[in-house]
Amino acid sequence: MNSGTFEWGGQDVPAGETHHAYYPVHESFLGDPIEIPVTVVNGDGDGPVVFLTAAVHGDELNGVKVAHEAVERFAPADLDGVLVVVHVVNVPAYGSQQRYLPLYDQDLNRFFPGKEAGQPASRIANAVYRGVLSHCDYGLDFHTSTRGRTTMFHTRASLTDNDDVARLNEAFGANVTLVGTGDEGHSIRAACTARGVPTLTVEMGEAHRFEDRYVSRALAGIESVLTDLGMYDGERVEPTWTRVVDANREKTWVRSNAGGLVDLAVDTGDVVAAGETICTVTDHFASKEEDVVAPFQGIVAGLLQNPVAQPGHPVCHLIGVDDDIAESIQDGGGSD
Repeated sequence: MNSGTFEWGGQDVPAGETHHAYYPVHESFLGDPIEIPVTVVNGDGDGPVVFLTAAVHGDELNGVKVAHEAVERFAPADLDGVLVVVHVVNVPAYGSQQRYLPLYDQDLNRFFPGKEAGQPASRIANAVYRGVLSHCDYGLDFHTSTRGRTTMFHTRASLTDNDDVARLNEAFGANVTLVGTGDEGHSIRAACTARGVPTLTVEMGEAHRFEDRYVSRALAGIESVLTDLGMYDGERVEPTWTRVVDANREKTWVRSNAGGLVDLAVDTGDVVAAGETICTVTDHFASKEEDVVAPFQGIVAGLLQNPVAQPGHPVCHLIGVDDDIAESIQDGGGSD
């Protein structure tokens, strides 16, 4: 909860003002500062502090667009509380448009809250956590799938024994939530939640692009959360149906056993039955083809976007669901 001036990372933001800053989190090989772009919108009134983070994986751009639009949408005069927007968490990876930290090939989202005297990824994570995230009351961390794949619009949350996360998740209003602890406790979501900052992961779409339909849904979810927390007088997202799917259930990347051109028969958010065709792989002469089928009933959480495959190539991320969940998703018209 914030009242009046908001203090973070050695900076003060008076009530009723928006401040943009580059915050140092590391140094380059030349000794130059590596800085992350941060916007703080400190509302006229008192209220909670909510962070938005994007691009902890440097090629995941939908969240970057969400952050940009959120700063434009939510003005201090309309807020009771503080919105802290980290436009790009992983600046080194973003600068080279790749997922992981360059040179070290490390996933920054496996190092939070980090260590002040650790390896480079750990030090960057620690600087982001100590300087920015630890000053907040709630968080939303935005992601996409990796290069060449797409993921359905959904949230990931640790709902067990955490009413604040459950409230955040319900307010955001995604149709599907995958529940689990998340990345052995070292993702932004898991680390912040464990340290008293309830945080939600939002997954949507694919890397290296802006997808307006997902950006719009994410912004609506942010507005709904801020409204639920009493920070903003806006509209709540009220989905016609929601389902929680256990991320620890049976799940797999379904893989092709042949090489060739991929013709997908499903979309993200679809429910498929065991034995149902996910895609067909055909050679260039159409002389042979092979159906890739679902090994069990599940929801299509992710899909190949580059329409070629070789044996062993992942084409579909499938998460098992029971009959009740399958029926409700199908009745609701899918989750994407």
